[in-house]
Amino acid sequence: MSTEGYDSAKDSFDSAKEAAKETFNDAANSAQNSANEFKQNFNQTVNNQDNKKVLAGILGIFFGGIGVHKFILGYNTEGFILLGIFLISFPLMCIIIGVFTMYIPILIGLIEGIIYLTKSDEEFYHTYQLNKKAWF
Repeated sequence: MSTEGYDSAKDSFDSAKEAAKETFNDAANSAQNSANEFKQNFNQTVNNQDNKKVLAGILGIFFGGIGVHKFILGYNTEGFILLGIFLISFPLMCIIIGVFTMYIPILIGLIEGIIYLTKSDEEFYHTYQLNKKAWF
């Protein structure tokens, strides 16, 4: 009787073990498929020109003063110019001059952000991505 119970328990254990392996493999495959799908969608989103337009426009409106929208589009020199004006103006606010110069990069970013968002996708791509028009 004990051998029969032992064999029955061993068979139950083996079948449970196989079921657990199968479930684990299914979960691993599902996780791998989800990760691959996420990676593919992420790459499409990052490399898509439409999203650069929207991203650059929104960043221009909210963070244009520090030139983030210029860096997104690959205009590093112009981005550093805006960032430099902002960083120089910030300490100059103590002597009032910085209050006026601080608005220059902020207004440029706001205007460019609005321009980016109002252009058609094709016009934005040709103007700012292919022809590399740096300002406005």
